Amino acid sequence: MATPQRYRPVPFQRTAARIVAAGRRVPGVRSVLLSPAVARPGHMIATAGGLLWGGFLSRFRIRRAGRLVVCTGLPRWAFGRGGTTIGAVYLTRDQVRRGVLEHEDVHRRQWKRYGLAFPLLYLAAGADPRTNRFEIEAGLGRGGYR
Repeated sequence: MATPQRYRPVPFQRTAARIVAAGRRVPGVRSVLLSPAVARPGHMIATAGGLLWGGFLSRFRIRRAGRLVVCTGLPRWAFGRGGTTIGAVYLTRDQVRRGVLEHEDVHRRQWKRYGLAFPLLYLAAGADPRTNRFEIEAGLGRGGYR
């Protein structure tokens, strides 16, 4: 019987949680940061950064999967776990199964909704994907989490 994987806090997780908690205490911060006028430009900035990072490191092995831009062939140090979505760009070495792409497309929509606040919110939600609300929303099974 395999032992369950233990998830250690990622760097800055506690700091992110404190920042998110502080933002909840200040009236109006949430509505401003998560308004489309702020979140959408943040999503576009993240997408541009993800495309630059993924484009160069994948040697421009780029394709579209619906609204998701997929960069494959990246070195393993260039992304987290089996792949990472930044804005509308999915960075991976070879994880391009249909279910994984559906999972990552949910993360693309999360980036669009939360903009540049998304990485902070994601970190604050915790390192364990089984309890991270963003991973649960994206579908643990489709993302390869058991």
